[in-house]
Formats: sequence, structure tokens, C-alpha cells
Amino acid sequence: MFTPPSQFSAKEPTKKCDRPNDLRLVAGSRVENSDFVASLPLAAVAMEFRSFRGRARYFVAVSGIMLVLFETAAGYAVFKLLDDAKLKKADNIWEEFNTPEKAQECLQLVNFKKFKSTSEALESAVDLNDGKLSKTLKKLLKKSAGDEELAVGDAKLGKLINEKLEVPCVHNSAIAELMRSIRSNIGSLLAEHKEEMNAMNLALAHSMGRYKVKFNPEKIDTMIVQAVSLLDDLDKELNNYQMRAREWYGWHFPELGKIITDHVAYAKVIKTIGMRQNAVDTDLSAVLPEDLEAKVKSDAEISMGTDISELDLLHIQQLCDQVIELTDYRAQLSEYLKNRMVALAPNLTVLLGELVGARLISHAGSLVSLAKYPASTVQILGAEKALFRALKTKRDTPKYGLIYHAQLIGQAATAYKGKMARKLAAKVSLATRIDALGEDSNAGAEVGIEARAYLENQMRSEQERIAHKGAPGSHKQKGSYQFKSEVHSYDASADTTAKKSKKRKFDDDEEEKPKKKTKVEEVEEEDSDE
Repeated sequence: MFTPPSQFSAKEPTKKCDRPNDLRLVAGSRVENSDFVASLPLAAVAMEFRSFRGRARYFVAVSGIMLVLFETAAGYAVFKLLDDAKLKKADNIWEEFNTPEKAQECLQLVNFKKFKSTSEALESAVDLNDGKLSKTLKKLLKKSAGDEELAVGDAKLGKLINEKLEVPCVHNSAIAELMRSIRSNIGSLLAEHKEEMNAMNLALAHSMGRYKVKFNPEKIDTMIVQAVSLLDDLDKELNNYQMRAREWYGWHFPELGKIITDHVAYAKVIKTIGMRQNAVDTDLSAVLPEDLEAKVKSDAEISMGTDISELDLLHIQQLCDQVIELTDYRAQLSEYLKNRMVALAPNLTVLLGELVGARLISHAGSLVSLAKYPASTVQILGAEKALFRALKTKRDTPKYGLIYHAQLIGQAATAYKGKMARKLAAKVSLATRIDALGEDSNAGAEVGIEARAYLENQMRSEQERIAHKGAPGSHKQKGSYQFKSEVHSYDASADTTAKKSKKRKFDDDEEEKPKKKTKVEEVEEEDSDE
């Protein structure tokens, strides 16, 4: 039987074998589709075969053993790919593994390292997620892998294995399709551990979920995102309830809505007086000031509203209870959000306030994500629809998004709002990075306070400049034209004006006017003088 040498060199250009034809073996060439390749050992060998009788020259490529690393919830499995030629056509790999029988013909289990407990499985999964190799995986690869190529489902994992253990790893589209095929037939390939795998899948999923919730660094950000979203929803619901209460009770006492503008006070008055006829005998000093109380009582006696039943009043008062309770809860939620924002992002809170800062964090997803945004993105965050519409129509892009509701921009002059938004966004970007990535968690809001003082000074100086010179574009240019209007006295003679007659004049009138001498006559006179 033919046995190739372990190393090829120019000193050994020819070798003899038991084949019908004498073949010469040369290093550095490739051979494909040879019948006797199966008799060669599964090592990476490249050979060129040439017939001494002048026959055709052909090439064979022996790619060698390829191992496949597959991760499961029960442990790590290493398979040997028996026919790696099937990987050359990634589109047809699924056809070679679509049944358990075909999968077992192409793959052979080399080693399976089972996890001892759920905690070990969780530790290995966390290490892989963090880009580390667990001890279990290292032991398995040192025992199973040698110089053979190792197919992995993740390119980062393959790079890590190559760096740590110096094992050549392969990952491409064909390997990804192979992993998908193995996953679909893993029950038949690991038939001995099938029942354990089902239980371990569920246990590892629960453990991984608890771990992510427990050690999530953005869990405080999540509380802020949920709180500010609930606060916005409460504002919408409160507005609907208050408008409904005013419209409903307005049929009975329409004058009350014009007297009391505060929604909570309006609901409390309805709860206190009930029917409008009871307003005269009811004490409203705990709800309204004296002047409004007197106005309510006087208008209740002459109200133009319709009568309602006790059942109608009961439902209206229950709606008022909802308005009062939701208003109290909104105040508590707002205080909770303020405390959370001061603890998480003190510098951002000083610059923007807790509400606008929380909305920026909610829009970005987390404080760390917001810290990664440049100042130009922070400036227009929340105005994405207007931005893309402006880019599509080739018009001016928006100057501000959610940051427009900040107090500093609201206090700035209209012509200065865009510039103030740009300056504020730069300071917000810096403050957010300090809050998210600062090493000293007890540093406080010193950076935010200094930045706010700087922006206030800038705004004050800009307002003084506008007050002295006027707004940009409104000051007078030197040498510009100025229209001066003159005051004319009234001309009484212009009251009636005689218009020229359009009638044909008589011959007598024509004779009165001297006739002008024509040039021809003048020429004749000159000739006569000569």
C-alpha cells in the first residue's frame, strides 16, 4: 500500500507505489478526485501525479480531518466530519443533513464533555458571552484537538481559541450552514443525552435570565425609562379625564368651568357641592379662595344648566375621584423620577432638568448609549422624522429636538435659540459621559453646575448685545437709504379743477393764436434777401 512521506522536499522527487502506473510525488501541488485518496492518512497532503507513459496529468486535494465544535446546554460536543467535500457547496449542505440517518453518516462523535451542574453550564455560557474560554472548554480542546482544523459557529470564539490554544479554526458560510444542520439533528447525534439536554435547556434558560436581570448594569436606566414613559401616559389620561369631567358636569353647571380654571380644584368642588343647588349652603373655603367662592355661589343661583339625576351625579363624582387620585400619584411619580435622575445622572439633571434628561435617556435606551452620541446627535435627538424629511426635500435641517424643552433654551431669545441649543448639546454630551463613565461615583454635579453657569453668562451677554444693537439682521447698515417723508399743507385750490374741453374749437379761436412760420417759408425769405 502507498504511504506518503511525512515531509516532502526537492531531494525526494519520486516515490514508488503499487499502482498500475508509476507516479511521481512533488510537494506544493493540489490533487482532486482520485480513487486512492481514501487510502492516504487524513493529513493535509498536496501531491501531483504524473504518468511516465505520457498520460494525462491530474491533481488531487486532500484536506484532512476537520473537527466541529458544537455547544449545547448539557455540554460541549466535538464531531469529526467524515466527508468534508460536502462543505464546498454551501447551498446543498442542508440536503446532506436533512434526516438523522444522513447526519450520522457524515458526522462522528469524538468527545462529549458534560456539565456537572447548572451552575457550571451558566458559568460557561457567561464566559462565552464575555469573550472568555471556560476551563471545561479548554480541557476538552486540549484533549480532542490537535493539528486538525476546528470548525466553530462564532468567528470571535474561533479567534480566541486560536490565540489561547493555537488550534486552527475555520468559520464561513458553509460552516454556519453546517451548524444549523447539526442543531436540527442534535437529538439523534447525542441520543444518549437527549433527555438530559431537554431539562438542561430549560434550566440554563432560567438561570441565564436571572443572571441578566441581577447583574444588568443598566437596570437603573430601565427604571428611569419606565418611569418617564408612565409619566407621559399619565399626563394624557389625566387630560382626557379632566376634559370629560368638565364637559359632563358642564351640562348641569356651565358657569363653573369659566370660574375655576384649575382641574383639580374643579374636581374637588364637584365632590364637595354635588348638585348646584347645594352650593349656597356649602362651605368651599378649604378648596377655593373667598372671591371665587362668592362667585360660585352667586352664579349657582342663576345658572342656566339642566337638571341631572342622582345616578348621573354619582358617576361624575367617581370620575372626579379618579382625577384627584391620578394627580396625587403623578406628583409622587415625579418626585421619584427626580430622585432617580439626581442619583444616576446629576450633571445631566442640572443642565436639562429631570424630565428632559429622562426623556433623552429613554430615547437613547440607556445612559451609556446616550453618552456614545456626539453633540450634534444629542441636539436633534427626538426630531428624526423632521430631519429625514428635510434631507429628502433638501431643505434646512431642524435645530433642536427634545432638548428644545430645556429651561435654558426656553429663556433664550428667539434669534438665539439655535445657537444656545448647539452650545447646550455640547455641554450635555460632556456631562453625560462624566455621569456614565466617570470613575468617581461621588463626584456630584460640579461639572453640570459650572457648565450651566457658563451657558447662563453666555445667554446674558447675548441678550445685552441684542438690547444694544438689536437682533441679528435688524440693525441699520451704514450708508443705507432712508426715506424721509415731508409734510405738505392742504391746497384748497385743488378741490375743483377745470378740465380741458374735448370739443372741436371754432375758427375764430384758431385765428387769435399766431401761426408759426414753417421752415420752408423761412428759407424763401432768406432767398429773397439775397
